[in-house]
Amino acid sequence: MTDLVIRALDESDAHLFDTLPDSLGARAAHRLTTWRPDWQRVALRDGTVVARGAWWGGPNDTEPLTIDCFDVIEGEAEAGAELLRTAPWRVGAELNLPAGWRDNPELRAAAETRFTALRAAGYDLLVERFIYRWTPECGLPERPGRLVFAPEPDDAVFFDAIRRIHSVTLDAHAQLAIRQGGVEKAAQEEIDFFRWCPSPREWWQVARTPEGDLVGIHIPAHNPSGPCIGFIGVVPEQRGHGYARDLLAECTHYLVERGAEFIAAATDQGNFPMAAHFAKVGYPVIRERANFHVVE
Repeated sequence: MTDLVIRALDESDAHLFDTLPDSLGARAAHRLTTWRPDWQRVALRDGTVVARGAWWGGPNDTEPLTIDCFDVIEGEAEAGAELLRTAPWRVGAELNLPAGWRDNPELRAAAETRFTALRAAGYDLLVERFIYRWTPECGLPERPGRLVFAPEPDDAVFFDAIRRIHSVTLDAHAQLAIRQGGVEKAAQEEIDFFRWCPSPREWWQVARTPEGDLVGIHIPAHNPSGPCIGFIGVVPEQRGHGYARDLLAECTHYLVERGAEFIAAATDQGNFPMAAHFAKVGYPVIRERANFHVVE
């Protein structure tokens, strides 16, 4: 087997990135995403691309935040691992996959080749997620009318609410942050992310009962690719009443009233209550995602 060549790309040779077959539909999944050529890398053997990676960050970020696209042809898992090992950035990876990929032998083999490469490069699977996309054809969900929603300008109110929400959570990313630095770290990461988003801070809302008791929060947002359900959370003492569905319905209406023609969303596959709420409100699963984190 001939030697492997790892190349960073620039504007002059960015076309090489698209010469690898798109077996898992990565390009389709990221049709609204712009990748910087200098954050793209390829592995070549005999002049043919056998692995590729695209790192991603916001328009004002000076370093990438995640590996947004990672593809490897069958039999070249080690080439994919070397592509990642030699990269100047060590950030998490988000591997987009077709819905139901495990039921298709070809898709499953393609995904497992990528999983093997990621693990060989020092990554571990954190969580698998459902990816949703609401469009007007799905219909607007009914607002149950049980809660009172209002903006709240004080970040401390949201920090405390998220800290309480994450004190008992099924969210794998929050659980990882808690293991690394406690529930305060998990709450601060959420606040920092939504401050980073280009959507207005004024959109963040608290939800209370008519008597004034805090139920939870919802954060309608825009990420760089468009409108999304940013955060839905119910404080532990208010769980068991289906309030997450109320929050999700309100968040959907809020974004549509501000011009959203589609809404992206995601939840961990193991978060069965939230997945059930997305289904009831009318959000179809369009893809799946495997999130990998760097093993320390």
